[in-house]
Amino acid sequence: MNNAPHNSDTPQTAKRRKREMRTISQMIAIYCAKNHSAAIRSKTAYCGESICAECAELDAYAVARTQNCRKMDVKTSCENCENRCYQASERERICTVMRFSGPRMISKHPIAAIRHLLGK
Repeated sequence: MNNAPHNSDTPQTAKRRKREMRTISQMIAIYCAKNHSAAIRSKTAYCGESICAECAELDAYAVARTQNCRKMDVKTSCENCENRCYQASERERICTVMRFSGPRMISKHPIAAIRHLLGK
């Protein structure tokens, strides 16, 4: 996985990009922990938490898409962005994860949740 900053990122945008990658990974980890057996969580998410192989694929995809987002410096959220980075099937999967994990983020990762809600 390429974790190098995007070539044209300002330091502020690079920081935001890294935070966004961590936040989406945390959301995937929360979803996996509540929906998949601990026995199959043998992979490690970008955020460092244990996840299953299926969620690891989604995590890698989401992190890669965030890493390559061309609108990171101006967008508030993927939902409001005119540039669709996710393929339709993956967008559906990530929406399911976000709907599930969003309300749970406030108790598990409150600062990340508030930043995500504010789009900062």
